[in-house]
Amino acid sequence: MKRFTWFNITSLTLGFAFLYLPMVILVIYSFNESKLVTVWAGFSTKWYGELMQNEAFLNAAWVTVKVAVFSSTLATILGTMAAYVLVRAGRFKGRTVFSGMIYAPLVMPEVITGLSLLLLFIGIGLDRGVLTIVLAHTTFAMCYVSVVVSSRLVSFDRSLEEAALDLGCSPWQAFRLVTLPIIAPAVISGWLLAFTLSLDDLVIASFTAGPSATTLPIKIFSAVRLGVSPEINALSTIMIAIVTVGVITASLISKQASLKQQRDEQAAARG
Repeated sequence: MKRFTWFNITSLTLGFAFLYLPMVILVIYSFNESKLVTVWAGFSTKWYGELMQNEAFLNAAWVTVKVAVFSSTLATILGTMAAYVLVRAGRFKGRTVFSGMIYAPLVMPEVITGLSLLLLFIGIGLDRGVLTIVLAHTTFAMCYVSVVVSSRLVSFDRSLEEAALDLGCSPWQAFRLVTLPIIAPAVISGWLLAFTLSLDDLVIASFTAGPSATTLPIKIFSAVRLGVSPEINALSTIMIAIVTVGVITASLISKQASLKQQRDEQAAARG
């Protein structure tokens, strides 16, 4: 049976074209000299220079990066801890409720999540700003990290931990020196996923952001409502480049970590 037929090739081509052709067009028109985004007037990089002079976009980008870094880091720590409890703690009282609370944001509409968090912050008297956005993004991103790390812990060979414990390691030392390095690719993938989700979020951020903290998606959405400008195309191109570099870097790191793990396991088996 042939794996690649004309039908499969055509379907893949149309599918990838549907997904990526709009991005390619956006990148091309980010170098358009004309102010009209639909009329090509020649190659130019002036809109990137104009973007670098736009204080509103630069401030929003800085807020977005801060929120993404802090929220993804917190989400990775909490999500890894939650995954470890779900996989290693076995049956305990309240496990069903705990797992339901961890996975609820996966299926909860973002409007409901954002509104509930807004009411919570108002109820406790917390002014909306960078802190509230970080807390909101951590809340919904940690469940994605938990899913990624849990899938790695399920297939983890616990005999390695038991060997470390038999050799005198404490449970914390066994986790830090044995478990964490092995599940590091999953942890890194979870962090990158949480970072991307935070970078892209609009709905939850619009509920939890205040006048002093406007994220880039909110700023772009507000600007697009008045019409698409070439600066937005340039900004979108930069974001696409950053995400592409991040994905490629993460893939290379994960591949190197997997190869190193295989070499270590083969060396241990020979020894």
